[in-house]
Amino acid sequence: MANYFVGDIQGCNQELQSLLAKVDFNPSKDTLWAVGDLVARGPDSLKVLNFFESLDGSARVVLGNHDLHLLAIYNGLKRAKASDKLEKLLASERLPTLIGWLRQQPLMQELPEHKLIMTHAGVPPQWDLPTLRAEAAAVHMALQQEDYFELLAFMYTETPEAWSETLQGKLRLRYCIDALTRMRYLHSDGRLDFKCKTPPEDCKEPDLHPWFELPSHLEDHTLVFGHWAALMGKVDHPLRIALDTGCCWGEHLTLWHLENREKISQKRMK
Repeated sequence: MANYFVGDIQGCNQELQSLLAKVDFNPSKDTLWAVGDLVARGPDSLKVLNFFESLDGSARVVLGNHDLHLLAIYNGLKRAKASDKLEKLLASERLPTLIGWLRQQPLMQELPEHKLIMTHAGVPPQWDLPTLRAEAAAVHMALQQEDYFELLAFMYTETPEAWSETLQGKLRLRYCIDALTRMRYLHSDGRLDFKCKTPPEDCKEPDLHPWFELPSHLEDHTLVFGHWAALMGKVDHPLRIALDTGCCWGEHLTLWHLENREKISQKRMK
């Protein structure tokens, strides 16, 4: 029995299947964890969603910003861009079923016996575990409601930047979505920054810090995340596992074997 964590797939199904073949992934005994952004920019978003849906209990998934954007497109709130390469998915007769499956996926997953947490972008360092659980669960519950499209329509702004226990309603939900699916840098006072996307060594703003470099309530937990392709999986922290290595940008897809603490990669196929 093995736990495999895969970085941002973004429609790169060939690379995913090649990686799983390398490790002899067996869904009858192994578990595949995905850090989100299953869709968009790669050629086979439909195949990726079909595959994960078929895994049923052998897959553990969190939503990324591109997955949430797909839900917004499905609800007519946004238009798909040609660069998203979603044409086959949006034209599929299975689209309603796959959207229903996607809505069931949370923003965070846990493996308590390993003190491990998986989110798409990371965890705000000012959150402890009960706060993370509660805030992620609130978004998950909101996405199950018939009027979930109202939350999707509300998420396309960059406020509030700062966490506060006084946040209420959709503002509180929006902060959680932004923090868990879009976060890269934080200001020294903990406010989210959405402008800088460069790797830390290239960031010229002295007040900006990668979220994983600030003191955290979850310092003793392994945090597995994706989203930040510019990192190329390189984080100087033994318990921060970055898995987005830019497969959809021509680089490679990365799989992390928890039990061996080993990363395996698959170069983008042309």
